[in-house]
Amino acid sequence: MLYMGRLAREAAAALAAASTETKNDALGRMAARLEAGTETILGANRQDLEAAEKKGRDAAFLDRLRLDPLRVAAMAKGLHEIAALPDPVGSTIASWTRPNGLEISRVRVPLGVIGMIYESRPNVTADASALCLKAGNAVILRSGSDSFLTSLVISNILTEAITASGLPREAIQLVPTVDRSAVGFMLGGLDGAIDVIVPRGGKSLVERVQQEARVPVFAHLQGVCHVYVDEKADLDMARNVVVNAKMRRTGICGAAETLLVSHAAVPTHLMPIVDALIEAGCEVRGDPETQRTDSRVKPATDEDWGAEYLAPIMAVKVVDGLDEAIAHIAEYGSQHTDAIVTNDQGAADAFLSRVDSAIVLHNASTQFADGGEFGMGAEIGIATGRFHARGPVGVEQLTTFKYVVRGQGQTRP
Repeated sequence: MLYMGRLAREAAAALAAASTETKNDALGRMAARLEAGTETILGANRQDLEAAEKKGRDAAFLDRLRLDPLRVAAMAKGLHEIAALPDPVGSTIASWTRPNGLEISRVRVPLGVIGMIYESRPNVTADASALCLKAGNAVILRSGSDSFLTSLVISNILTEAITASGLPREAIQLVPTVDRSAVGFMLGGLDGAIDVIVPRGGKSLVERVQQEARVPVFAHLQGVCHVYVDEKADLDMARNVVVNAKMRRTGICGAAETLLVSHAAVPTHLMPIVDALIEAGCEVRGDPETQRTDSRVKPATDEDWGAEYLAPIMAVKVVDGLDEAIAHIAEYGSQHTDAIVTNDQGAADAFLSRVDSAIVLHNASTQFADGGEFGMGAEIGIATGRFHARGPVGVEQLTTFKYVVRGQGQTRP
């Protein structure tokens, strides 16, 4: 592990100096080789899926693990989109001239070496590698045991592609073991080799990373996401947004887990939305007022309001109005993604400004909480902290900056 760290640090120095053209050439080759290697990738993925099924992994886990030709094509498409993004490295964020003639610029530079620890999503192997490379960073990938074979095949394809572009193969390294001690070494920073850790996985993994890491972490612990339906919401829009936010893909962190409905909207909106959820295959757990609207609604407990189900289950609560909805989100939410559905611009503006989450939406599904949907090509993760990066972590967020000062011989009196 320490040797991998040293190699990554050397590769990071080479990447920091690589031209935009070289990095984009590598990304194009990575995408092409992924598509050409689809059958090999899917063969490894089938082995991972069979092993996960034997372990009794749940449906949401298997969905995150599963690849198909469309998902491999989407990975390749994401790499092309990252290549098309502006190169942040070397761009000037701000510049000014001091009275003494010094010209000062704040310029973007790579972070260095990114440690990526993830569990069941093999597509993270491609997304993280591409984003790090575009931002001039080396990456050390530590895949979970369930996705290891798939991730290994993908990483081998990617390293072959970058070496064909003249970049060091150590710019992308997959830890060649699923031994849990490897995670501990990475959290220790590998003797200063790793500059930041990004975990993608379940609550226990992220908790461990946040508690034990001795380097900065970009992460979110849970995705307890809400949709609040205001009394001035269009019914058809509200119904469509809520069902999509919950049911499009239930196992992702942007899936809505709790629906809040204004008391004034109960007579017109509550029953149709609850019915649509149940008809879509969602189990609804509601407060007493929600239970009265439909006999199929199960009673919610206090634990449901803070639950991240990652499954076709949704908690539903009637609130007095906007203030109570915002208070509920503040108490039970995870500062990930929350949405309001309303045609009242004042209510929308208040929600967007007062809800303290990394992503807030008006009249749109929480499932848009994704770097690709934000036009970032892909994301290495979602961050809910307040330092450096928040929300989808894309190419720009994988850089820091330095000050470049140009003078004409000035000395300080």
